[in-house]
Amino acid sequence: MVVIAVENTAADIIAARIFVRAGGLWEARSQAGISHLLAAVMTKGTARLSSLEIAEQVESVGASLSTDSTTDYFLLSIKTVTADFVQILELAAELLTAPSFPSAEVELERRLTLQGIRSQQEQPFSVAFDMLRQGMYCLHPYAFSSLGSEETVANLGRDDLCLFHQHHFRPDNMVISIAGNMPPQECIELVEKVFGQWQAPNLPIVAPQLPPVKVNPTVVRQAQETQQAIVMLGYLAPPVQFDSAHTAGATAWHSSLPSDYAAMKLLNTYLGNGLSSRLFVELREKRGLAYDVSAFYPTRLEPAMFVVYIGTAPENAAIALEGLRAEVERLGTIELTPEELLASKNKLLGQYALGKQTNSQIAQVLGWYETLGLGIEFDSRFPAEISAISAAIANEAARRYFTEPYISIVGPASALQKTDALLPSSR
Repeated sequence: MVVIAVENTAADIIAARIFVRAGGLWEARSQAGISHLLAAVMTKGTARLSSLEIAEQVESVGASLSTDSTTDYFLLSIKTVTADFVQILELAAELLTAPSFPSAEVELERRLTLQGIRSQQEQPFSVAFDMLRQGMYCLHPYAFSSLGSEETVANLGRDDLCLFHQHHFRPDNMVISIAGNMPPQECIELVEKVFGQWQAPNLPIVAPQLPPVKVNPTVVRQAQETQQAIVMLGYLAPPVQFDSAHTAGATAWHSSLPSDYAAMKLLNTYLGNGLSSRLFVELREKRGLAYDVSAFYPTRLEPAMFVVYIGTAPENAAIALEGLRAEVERLGTIELTPEELLASKNKLLGQYALGKQTNSQIAQVLGWYETLGLGIEFDSRFPAEISAISAAIANEAARRYFTEPYISIVGPASALQKTDALLPSSR
């Protein structure tokens, strides 16, 4: 078990993040959504405590305790005043080591998850993103929503959760990150006391079985009678640990140059981050095409997706598609000006610094980096890489990754017809 501890005496509060390498990436295709369901049920009972007793323990001292599951990890989060940290950490350990997964609670959360999946199918943005994700990743676990699908969730039961927990929840597959009003050595001794009896099984850690992600741009469209059309472009982009600009297969930090990951984060900030971003100014403010327009590039262990999207009036679907493509593709032909480059760096680095103000944020960032295999030193390396990006480096990254896009469009049939001439093929 890896323990990270940072002392912060600014307030009498301690936050902890407990990461387990057991998110969507580790799910079998037939069990997509199992880690989300496990997170929903884990706090509903242990061998000793009922759901109500767990809630009372947390709320009686004004603490917070929650669980979540993402594509690349499972997370248990706690926050308490210093005096109650031992009690809540012990409760967290009990939840992690001895969840009971009560059958009634499993069934209730399974039904709620199915409702959530059906609700997503009524939201044009969710439909467009789901189609884009499946088109880009096909058989890879990243193709699925974190909730799973109706088919997979309908077949999940208590026995499946128990087996998934047994395989992945073990001390040598975990990272505990603590930040707050406690000396680091005391934190480490406390973790040893609370978790010390939990022994890893004499079996290898289950590694995810992942098919390769192949570049095969597709066009997917769905007619839906909505007041606006959603147009999305997706580009396969580098995972956080890989940098094709340097030695193939090597991790980015083996080079003194900024990584492709850092360059793409900068381009994401320039294109779609906030009211001053290029997409917002050009497509919404100047041309009036967008109800909503933005870009996102999530940090991933496996090949990530760089997505730009726009919500527009159905009659503007075709011109919005042209506008999106033009704004992305120009980055491979026209370098950022010195003013644009500096403004994007300042925005990204400022937001990065503001994202580490609280104990919870500090624990999250450091634990996340360690869980991804980057090490806590990535916290200082990433800003340094951003600062070192030149306009030429950003331009080169844009040429490498912004090639033929995956395209997803949802909207009225009339909007889809307007885009026919712009698309090589569709289904």
